Amino acid sequence: MLVMRFQRVGRKNDPSFRVVVTQKERSAKAGRFVELVGSYNPRTKAVDLKTERIQYWLGKGVQPSATVHNLLVSKTIISGSKIHVSRSSKKAAPAQKPAEAAAPAAV
Repeated sequence: MLVMRFQRVGRKNDPSFRVVVTQKERSAKAGRFVELVGSYNPRTKAVDLKTERIQYWLGKGVQPSATVHNLLVSKTIISGSKIHVSRSSKKAAPAQKPAEAAAPAAV
């Protein structure tokens, strides 16, 4: 299955990203991708996307990652709402209900 995701490039402490179409099983760090469809620099907010190629790949069924999806929505390449992206991989702990047994019931 093909996915559209970021590939980090640039120096240490100075990130910039490529937007690539790659196999889901392959690591983005491996450097092997099907096609380079854009770039993004978070420091300067510079975005360079090949709109026609992105539309082509999305038409073929390529799934964008959540962050790439949000970038495409903000640049109006695709329509829809943004996806919440969590920075931590851990799921949030469920909210605990107040202990009803702790308060004695008045009878």
